[in-house]
Amino acid sequence: MLKKYRDMSGYLTRQELDTAMQFVRSKIDFPVQAGLVLGSGLGNFAESISDPVIIPFEQIPFFPKSTVPGHSGKFYAGFIQNTSVLAMQGRVHYYEGHHISKVGMGIRIMSELGIRQVILTNAAGSVNTEYKPGDYMIIADHLNLLGTHPLIGPNDESFGPRFVDQSHVYSQRLIGYARECAQSVSIQNLREGVYAAMSGPTYETPAEIRMLRTLGADAVGMSTVPEAIVARHCDMQVLGISLITNFGAGISTHDLHHSEVMDTANLKNSEFKQWLTSILSKIDEE
Repeated sequence: MLKKYRDMSGYLTRQELDTAMQFVRSKIDFPVQAGLVLGSGLGNFAESISDPVIIPFEQIPFFPKSTVPGHSGKFYAGFIQNTSVLAMQGRVHYYEGHHISKVGMGIRIMSELGIRQVILTNAAGSVNTEYKPGDYMIIADHLNLLGTHPLIGPNDESFGPRFVDQSHVYSQRLIGYARECAQSVSIQNLREGVYAAMSGPTYETPAEIRMLRTLGADAVGMSTVPEAIVARHCDMQVLGISLITNFGAGISTHDLHHSEVMDTANLKNSEFKQWLTSILSKIDEE
């Protein structure tokens, strides 16, 4: 029966979203304060959630399947200390072949469940030559260089307005929490900059890294921006955090491998967990 739910060729419809959301809602019997998207190598944070309700993506009607190593493809609903969360352990990417409007489907489900603030995390490559693997970057702004846009196509006003202001995609209030909490857990290597999204799945060429630097990017990846746009379409507050896991092409002399991304992320798991837990506690205090 789920075979018919795997047709990702068309735009996300209200019926598809409602069906998926109702399935997720049937599994969760408490209100949720915050949404999380856990990027490559950062999914272990979901295992910190107490008494979790675990919902594999593949069980959710119409929901796209995650196929990338380091993205297990599950929702975790539960608590981080006193803060109720719905976390995506892994995400779906445009380069996997999903329709761009469905890449942000998890964010729309969060919005439909009443979540008003979401933390988007990712692994990224450095563009700024001062950034090095192991650094964190709070996303202050982004460049959408995917060659497409998650809001292209018919606009359902029940999702959000046709034209969405992008002057302040990333919440200054949440960025303030992230800065404060980084100090409280003694994170030393914190940056703040511009994230560029490229479609992938290839890593960028040295020429593309130079182009991105000229355009004002500090880090580059293959995700996050569609989710941030969809979140703003849903009038949600967004915090974006990148873990710099590798040098961009041409900055170092060695070839790029996904294993390098995962290794760096694994080394930072404990520190990342402390930081994210501290940020969520700030949200709970509101």
